Amino acid sequence: MKKVLGAIAALAVSFAASAQSYPSKPIRFVVPFAPGGTSEIVARSVAQELTTQLGQSVYVENKAGGAGTIAMGDVKNSPADGYTIVLGHVGTLAVNPYAMKSHPYDVDKDFIPVALLARVPNVFVVNADAVKVKDLKEFIALAKAKPGSLNYGSAGNGSSGHLAFEYLKMVSGADIQHVPYKGTGPMLQDLLGGRIESSNAGAPALLPQIKSGKLRAIAVGSDKRIPALPDVGTVAESGYPGFETSQWYGVMVKAGTPPEIVKRLNEEINKALRSSQVTQRYATDNAVAEIGTPEQFGALIAKEQARWRDVVRKANITIE
Repeated sequence: MKKVLGAIAALAVSFAASAQSYPSKPIRFVVPFAPGGTSEIVARSVAQELTTQLGQSVYVENKAGGAGTIAMGDVKNSPADGYTIVLGHVGTLAVNPYAMKSHPYDVDKDFIPVALLARVPNVFVVNADAVKVKDLKEFIALAKAKPGSLNYGSAGNGSSGHLAFEYLKMVSGADIQHVPYKGTGPMLQDLLGGRIESSNAGAPALLPQIKSGKLRAIAVGSDKRIPALPDVGTVAESGYPGFETSQWYGVMVKAGTPPEIVKRLNEEINKALRSSQVTQRYATDNAVAEIGTPEQFGALIAKEQARWRDVVRKANITIE
């Protein structure tokens, strides 16, 4: 027994020492998406502040493909030492486990939540010329009056926009046809051209076209109205209480990472989120910083998994 206790004590001292010296080399921040999107903006904003705070480079590495599974698999196979972290997202953490027939990682066993970074509201929009409705109530009424006659475009099967619209259909009972695209860009081009009639996507991608009058915002998916669209109500305000859909991003590490390092990362990330550089950049993209504990982030993941598991199953959504 003394030997066992001695080994445990030695291990605790070793963990404490590693946390005190951490980080002693650059940290790789893996982003499961291509450059240029909101995910990279969030990651790079925080990485820049962490580099200053920690005195070591925190560099972003984009690793797109496989609906995020390539990046998550990379981190799963990396050492559990805190020097490889990954940007978790609603898709990789709460949708893929239920929508993919072959899933190469277990969110709850292979990774540890570190910190939630940001929420980015989704916005429901229509082509202003093609669909003459003022708000979500009128849109749903039109869809119910002409079942199957309206359509919506998304960035692809299993994308946040696809799930948001299927969630709306589920709670409203409206029949609206899905048109999947390979990315937000092609979808937005057809939406502006009137080839599709409506969509749901992150606010940063849609706000310029909303402000130009080409698209009309009919509802926001977040639980509160957003500053950029103060006159646009939430879906919950439109008669569907409890409805919420937003894109969220947070940091995960491989399971087995010493708890002292997870704690240090959480503290430094929260400090970065309070910095003026991050808050100003987030404000530009209508992202909302989220400061909290690893346990709070874990609770959000569990809540979102329950929400999207039901949507995926009822809408029969699959990601190849």
